[in-house]
Amino acid sequence: MKKISILGATGSIGTQALAVIGNNPEHFELGSISIGTNIEALEKILESFRPKLVSVMKDTDRIELKSRYPDIDFTCGREGLMAVATDDADTLLTAVMGSVGLEPTLAAIDAGKDIALANKETLVAAGEIVMERARENGVSIIPVDSEHSAIFQCLRGEDLREMKRIILTASGGSFRDLSREELRDVTLERALDHPNWSMGRKITIDSATMMNKGLEVIEAKWLFDAEVDQISTILHRESTIHSMVEFVDNSIMAQMGTPDMKTAIQFAFSHPKRLPMDNPMDFDALSQLNFKPMDLERFRMLALAYDALRTGGTMPAVMNAANEYAVNRFLEGEISFLEIEEIVESRMDGHMAVQNPDLDTILYYDRLYKSDMR
Repeated sequence: MKKISILGATGSIGTQALAVIGNNPEHFELGSISIGTNIEALEKILESFRPKLVSVMKDTDRIELKSRYPDIDFTCGREGLMAVATDDADTLLTAVMGSVGLEPTLAAIDAGKDIALANKETLVAAGEIVMERARENGVSIIPVDSEHSAIFQCLRGEDLREMKRIILTASGGSFRDLSREELRDVTLERALDHPNWSMGRKITIDSATMMNKGLEVIEAKWLFDAEVDQISTILHRESTIHSMVEFVDNSIMAQMGTPDMKTAIQFAFSHPKRLPMDNPMDFDALSQLNFKPMDLERFRMLALAYDALRTGGTMPAVMNAANEYAVNRFLEGEISFLEIEEIVESRMDGHMAVQNPDLDTILYYDRLYKSDMR
């Protein structure tokens, strides 16, 4: 029996994680959770799982919930995230969006918790710090993203020195068949309509811009101790092969499966074991697998991510913060789709990267580049 705590329990990943826990009561139990402001969804969780500690965003929600559920401890804000991260659990699933997950993840690592990582931004902003802290504390970081879960599985039992190349597959997102000219007039509704995966709003937009793949490139560098030139990307429309690893003898291992995040979530929770699941691939319906080289001129955000990784220092954190700012403005209807990448590129161009930054420096630039900067 493993106790799982969740940061971001009402989001897409958090909701699917709760389903995995509920479907495997003999293997997993729910510990503490954090949510944002979706109180209606939280109430359903409270009725089904009865966690002992819950963090919400607003203090007014905390007070109101405490009056109705006196047997549950409620907390809020940054303090609440830290409390959930360090509470009694074997594994912490970090499923919040954005760099807000960085400090709680580090706190959980320091408390000796294994991390099921669904928060890309934690490693994008501070990968070197996070991985070093995990090594110092003997903590495992198991990726939940389908691509990194695939690579992790392909590398189990392998010598990393024999890894020649990581190949991240990408569906291409909502606009994979559109030219850059056609992207000028796309709507928010179309951007949120992903062809293969059911995800949250922010990550769906990142998939449409291809920034999501860029974040995954940076994350892969830290998770698998890879050099920039060892990480490649390829378009794969079907999302059947979740990613691949090429070895020095040119052998390639690929991990395949249905486009269902619960598989990767359950693997992260049960690792190093595997548990049965009822979502098999239908090979009779699988007629072909298509691959296409990635056009970095067409997918400009992916090129920016490679640039940020090569520059290093604070540049990935700045890129990520600028992207969070721009995507939020797009979701609010304040800018056009292509203006997302214009904002990110402009803020990267205006930043002089600080090499070997400490955590305070990273957090400073994260706050700065997520602001209006006016």
